[in-house]
Parts: sequence; structure tokens; C-alpha cells
Amino acid sequence: MTTAISPKPTAFRAPCLLDPNQPVKSLSIAFWLWKILLFVIIISCPGLGYDTSSSLLPYQSNDVVDVISSVQSKQEYISIPLKFLRWDSIYFVHIGRIGYVFEQEWAFSYTYSNLVNYLSSFLFPSDDSNGVAGFAVTGVIVSHVAHYLSVLALYRLSINVFGHDTQRKRLVCFLAAALHIISPAGAFLTAPYMEAPFSFLNFTGLYIYSSSHIDLNSGKRSLSHVKLLLSGCFFAVATTVRSNGILSGIPLVFDALIHSYDIVSRRYFWAAGIRLCFVILSGCIVALGFAVPQYLAYTTFCMDDNISRPWCQSLVPSIYGWVQAHYWGVGFLRYWTVSNIPLFLLAAPMLLILLLSSFWAMGAGTPASAFNIFLKSVPAPPSGPASTLLTRLAVAQFILTAMALTSYHVQIVNRISSGYPLWYWYLACQALGTSERTPPTVKYKNHFPALVQVMAIYALVQGVLFGSFLPPA
Repeated sequence: MTTAISPKPTAFRAPCLLDPNQPVKSLSIAFWLWKILLFVIIISCPGLGYDTSSSLLPYQSNDVVDVISSVQSKQEYISIPLKFLRWDSIYFVHIGRIGYVFEQEWAFSYTYSNLVNYLSSFLFPSDDSNGVAGFAVTGVIVSHVAHYLSVLALYRLSINVFGHDTQRKRLVCFLAAALHIISPAGAFLTAPYMEAPFSFLNFTGLYIYSSSHIDLNSGKRSLSHVKLLLSGCFFAVATTVRSNGILSGIPLVFDALIHSYDIVSRRYFWAAGIRLCFVILSGCIVALGFAVPQYLAYTTFCMDDNISRPWCQSLVPSIYGWVQAHYWGVGFLRYWTVSNIPLFLLAAPMLLILLLSSFWAMGAGTPASAFNIFLKSVPAPPSGPASTLLTRLAVAQFILTAMALTSYHVQIVNRISSGYPLWYWYLACQALGTSERTPPTVKYKNHFPALVQVMAIYALVQGVLFGSFLPPA
């Protein structure tokens, strides 16, 4: 008598939304699902909130009566676009449509405002609400496209830094890009703001910069030099979008010091000398991104004795520094007041992550033993060519963190951090580890899953506050 042996049932494997084996497809699906969710949350928010500034934008016209009647008759049409015009974006609309009128507007990017205004004139040529609705819709489109491209740019940059020859390395690259999707910047990466364009420009510039070093090590010197200059161009444009983009020039400072040492020590004398020339030229391009807007402001306010402003007499005239200090109260420890304690608490998690990831990338621990308690269970950063880039980015990120803690409106660190890749890599490596001897799966014994959930919840709550025009911004 024979007993029939039933075939072993095949385990059912549910399809995974985030499949590292199809990174672009998976990241694209996750990105657009997340954006749809944020978009719905923002447009579902009731009312204008406690500040009605955005409702006044359509009335900026010479013929106020006609504009008011036109706006009132189409109030339903502009109500949704206006929900995305909050806080700084109100200045962007005014600058893009009218230009710099008030001195304090120089704190905001002329490049971004005019780019969105230029595109909106093509997309909405018949917009009769003084271009406000068209500007808002165009700004939302620009932010979505720029954020999506920055996710892909971060993925490619991560491959340059960590490689993709093992499953674990591919997971680190994939997870870092996925974290950028749910960045704490949240609604600011969706609305007409500078965060998404800056992230795209900075990540792309770093990708080209890292590719330049890969080509240099491969003996493709001419191509490497061209890429170095191109990365400088991206950093320069990023600096015109956000002034902290100037920190992206720090890796070039490292390059200049290294090649100068090679020249002095007579190692690779000619090759180092040629490379140094390109490094200096690329650095000058980055500096132009900061200097040109300052020069334009100087010619506007300081060349005419009738309108000369106090900052014109400074040793290094800077309208940006003056505007930030005079109108926005920015300065060393000026934000350290009792009333701002809640904002420091709100920014504390991001500040801690930025500091820890900077110390992690530097690879030498920290000067304070308290930090070592947090770092002792975190995998060491990769060695080799990648570690040199990580160290350079760590210096830039540490400076940004120190300035946010001591001199900025501290809560904005939750959104400006979105354009810096180091902390994404830190969290990805913390979740996966770097040892190839352990299975490449997320280690749920650490706090990574909870951290991701907090990031997502924070971004969603922020979307509600943003759509309702409520602080913090």
C-alpha cells in the first residue's frame, strides 16, 4: 500500500511596494503615493488659518477694484492654489510677479522666484488673478518634479559613494533614497518653496563631483576636470537658491589642500598642479553663486547716496546678513530666548541626528563620551574612497548644524536638512549595518522603524499645520 505524498505547498509571497531589485520603479511608486497623500491633506485643510496674507496676494494690481471683483467671482478656483502659498512662498510670489520692492525681500531667492514666474507665464498665460494662482500651481509642479529628481539623484550619489556590488550596499543606497521621500521637510518639498530645487541641485552637484573623483582614479583626467567644473556650476546655482549652498564648496577646499600638498612635496607635481587649477576655478564658480546677488544688491542700494543703507559701509557689504539680522532677528544666540524653547525642542531630534551623523562620518568618534554611548552600536562608515567624501560632507553638515543651533531660526533645520545626504546614509547604515556576514535585512532591534514612523507622522502633521497657515514654519 502506497501513501500518496501531497506536494509541498508553495509559500505565498505578497508583492512588496519597495523592491530594491527594481529601485527606480519602487522609489517612483512610493514617491507619488506619498505626494498624493500630502497633497490631499493640504487641500483638505479648512480656512486660511490665523494669517490671511496669502488671501491678499490676488489684490496686488494697479486696478484694485477690477481685480477684487474678478477674484471674488472665481474664489473657488483660487482657493486650492492659495493653500500652498504659505509663509516664505508669499514673498516668492511678490518677487516673481513684481520684483524686489522691499529691502527684506532680498533674504529670498531671486533665482527661484523668477524661474517659477517664467514657467507660469507659459503654463498659465491667461491667468487673470495677477498670476497668483498660476504661480502657485507652477510652484507645486516644480517642487514635485525637483523632489522626485532629487530622490533619484541621491540614489545614484549613494551608489557612487557606497558601491552596489553586494546586496547590502544596494539596500543602503535604496533605503537612503527612500528616506528622502518622507523627509521632515514634508509640505515644504511639495509647496512653492526652495527646499526641493535646492535638494535636486545639491545632490546632483555631489553626484557629478563624486563621479569626477571616480573618473580621476580611473585615469580619465579630462572628463574628470570637466565634471569638476560642472559640479561647481550646480553648487553655484544651489547657492543662489539657498545661501547655505555655499557649504557645498567645502569638498573643493579639501581638494585644494590635498593637491597643494602634492605640489609642495613634489608628488605628481604636474598632474596635481593642473588639477588644482580646475579645483580653484570650480571654487570660484561656487563663490559667484553667493557674490553675484550681493553685487546686484550693492549696485541697487549703495551706488546712490540718496538711498545708501547702513550695511553698505561694512567691511564686507552683505545685504543678506543685514536683512537677516535687521528684519528677521537672526544672529549669534539671538534666538536663545525662553519663548523659543518649544521650537528648540521641535528641532532637537533633527539636530541630534545631524550631529551624530557628522561624528559618524568623521570616523574618529566624538570628543564627548556621552555621544559615544549613542555611537558605539552604530556601524562604522565605509573605508576607502567613500570615506574621504563622507568626511568632507561631515564638515559641511556640522557647520550647518552649528549655525542652525546658534544663529538661525532653529526650527527651519527640519526642512533645510533635506538637501544634505549624510544623515540619510547614517540612518540607512544604522538600520542595515555594514557587515556582509549578517543577513541584509533591517535590524528591528534598533530604533530605526520607530524613527521612520515619527518622521512620517511629523511630515503629515506638518502638512495639516502648513495647509491651515499655522506655525511652526
